[in-house]
Amino acid sequence: MIYREAGQFKTTYGADQAVFPIRQDRWFVLVVVAAAFVVPPLVADEYWLQAVLIPLLVYALAAIGLNLLTGYAGQLSLGTGGFMAVGAYSAFKLTTAFPQVNIILVFLLSGLVAAGVGLVFGIPSLRIKGFYLAVATLAAQFFLIWLFNKVPWFVNYASSGTITAPNRTVLGVLVTGPNATAPMRYLVALGLVAAGALVAKNLVRGRIGRSWMAIRDRDIAAEIIGVRPLQTKLLAFGISSFYCGVAGAELVFLFLGSAETLAFDITQSFLVLFMVIIGGLGSILGSFLGAAFIILVPISLTNAPHAVGLTLPVALLKQFELMIFGGLILFFLIVEPHGLARLWQIGKEKLRLWPFPH
Repeated sequence: MIYREAGQFKTTYGADQAVFPIRQDRWFVLVVVAAAFVVPPLVADEYWLQAVLIPLLVYALAAIGLNLLTGYAGQLSLGTGGFMAVGAYSAFKLTTAFPQVNIILVFLLSGLVAAGVGLVFGIPSLRIKGFYLAVATLAAQFFLIWLFNKVPWFVNYASSGTITAPNRTVLGVLVTGPNATAPMRYLVALGLVAAGALVAKNLVRGRIGRSWMAIRDRDIAAEIIGVRPLQTKLLAFGISSFYCGVAGAELVFLFLGSAETLAFDITQSFLVLFMVIIGGLGSILGSFLGAAFIILVPISLTNAPHAVGLTLPVALLKQFELMIFGGLILFFLIVEPHGLARLWQIGKEKLRLWPFPH
């Protein structure tokens, strides 16, 4: 009886189609978001902020971007790491060329640069799809990494070939650079992913999202009823690449501090793809759940032997971690192929019917 929409009458279409039409959902989300902004900076230590929460937020933003493209528009991509690299190197060039520009604006401009690159590499999606599109985006991944490796202009001709986040402030508070504190970097990452998730949720609920899903489900039928494949697919690639570009800039400026092109190799593309699949295709919440699974499970598996008093060689422990992690992925895909978001939805439905039989 604690989770029921009985008595919550809607008098307008807009109210009925709200993001959170049930009052309990709205209050729950507001409490969670407020707690996320207040509690971790005050309670969490350096390890939790730097090794768990900040990468979780960064990868959640990248997963949202890929979910918009693959989950909602149905365009399979393996070039996420390359688009993240575009955002990271664009942010580095912008901060070094225009040091007076606000770092938040730098992140957004880096996303726009990545969106432009995504539009170019999204052109093949007009003629190919499925596995062939995945191969085309994989070629984009390799080409972009090769470009950043071979053109020293992108690293300002540094002999080390690395890009480093300089000190930058927001409202007078240092948020990037080697002297920035973990709580401030966490708050910036949380603010960006919260805003990105809200915008993405409203996109998929509107005309653009309906066009994406029509192309995903029946592209020929969608074209017959007036959906334009050219604009729809390219828009999906552009917006998805924007999110991935911002996430790539955050990965260097808020998490790693400095990076080489190795930080954006094909492993990153598969990692974000696993987040989307495990969390749930076509779900903004699933992007967060998938990122949490991919980030937290390896850390838990690493610390589990120490918690029970076992001492294992590092190499053996790593192999056990990979085997168990892969087995968990297979288990979740078999038990619930629609991802963790579907399990959350089932739990809510059961709670709404409790204590009656169902």
